[in-house]
Amino acid sequence: MEFVKCLGHPEEFYNLLRFRMGGRRNFITKMDQDSLSSSLKTCYKYLNQTSRSFAAVIQALDGEIRHAVCVFYLVLRALDTVEDDMSISVEKKVPMLRNFHTFLYEPEWRFTESTQKDRQVLEDFPTISLEFRNLAEKYQTVIADICQKMGCGMAEFVDKHVTSKQDWDKYCHYVAGLVGIGLSRLFSTSEFEDPLVGEDTECANSMGLFLQKTNIIRDYLEDQQEGRAFWPQEVWGRYVKKLEDFAKPENIDVAVQCLNELITNTLHHIPHVITYLSRLRNQSVFNFCAIPQVMAIATLAACYNNQQVFRGVVKIRKGQAVTLMMDATNMPAVKAIIHQYIEEIYHRIPNSDPSSSKTKEVISTIRTQSLPNCQLISRSHYSPIYLSFVMLLAALSWQYLSTLTQVTEDYVQTGEH
Repeated sequence: MEFVKCLGHPEEFYNLLRFRMGGRRNFITKMDQDSLSSSLKTCYKYLNQTSRSFAAVIQALDGEIRHAVCVFYLVLRALDTVEDDMSISVEKKVPMLRNFHTFLYEPEWRFTESTQKDRQVLEDFPTISLEFRNLAEKYQTVIADICQKMGCGMAEFVDKHVTSKQDWDKYCHYVAGLVGIGLSRLFSTSEFEDPLVGEDTECANSMGLFLQKTNIIRDYLEDQQEGRAFWPQEVWGRYVKKLEDFAKPENIDVAVQCLNELITNTLHHIPHVITYLSRLRNQSVFNFCAIPQVMAIATLAACYNNQQVFRGVVKIRKGQAVTLMMDATNMPAVKAIIHQYIEEIYHRIPNSDPSSSKTKEVISTIRTQSLPNCQLISRSHYSPIYLSFVMLLAALSWQYLSTLTQVTEDYVQTGEH
């Protein structure tokens, strides 16, 4: 139970209660859907069905950018559903991916043969494409362009393995970096953010790569069980003959060394992430961008040097996730969060780890941007209150606690590919 897990972290316990008692409204506003068209209401229904983690922050965006991002997400979710569907033959899938952007302008196009759990976005694609065409042309241009580039990139990797680190960056660019670039262009086009946000594609790309690489690292075991492989062979091939060998108990030491090397590679994107977030001016856009990034750095810290990555699922606690969501509303707080988790990683670096010097080097670089004087405001003066809550509520019945464990199910999901 999530509340029980937080008993050793009183500030998380308190934040879960605060979140349940209405605190979520401070950073996730409830959208009024009464004025929406029936097709747009359907789009938001699909958004909530396919992504509980992004749905809340998308619906909290300001003004017309909210609808543009909602449609953008659903279009790419439909494209991703085609890519993930192993029941579609390569001969059929490749041209579908390459031409997917053209379906945005075909009112009747739909695909009814998918076996994926999110197939409704393909089966009812006419509703999504209708709302795409209802967007201002400036938004349509961005969405269609990103959809075309992503579809072609996905088609390239249908029959291609992630062999080199360059391949890894390229694949992550296609499936996530382009999302960051597209969102940045939407933010700038809407004039919620400065033109530089949309023009600096290197920083926008790193925003996507940091999230995608974190997911790929964390999801090693799940991907292996599903027959997928996204770790670059250039790295894992130095440790084992086959990627699946990392799951064998006798290989756990080299598995962790490979894991640490990939996490070190991913940490290199953090300076760009800090630069990108520092440029944002609109509060809703900042929350939308910052929350996934702090979740990712917390996840990397949980995965670093952790054998559990090869044995099960590594997730941050829901109380931890809620605390991050509540804290990550301004740049000093985000820098402090990053500083906190890179220090956690630093203190767990094994001297014998082959990547230890590189890990320390990249952390040193990050430290220059997330300065120690940006530490989170101390909560020590709240500790007696937190501990009182813990002692009081821990004594309540299990029935009462069981009803509260659902507090963040609809708002916090930290694992999404």
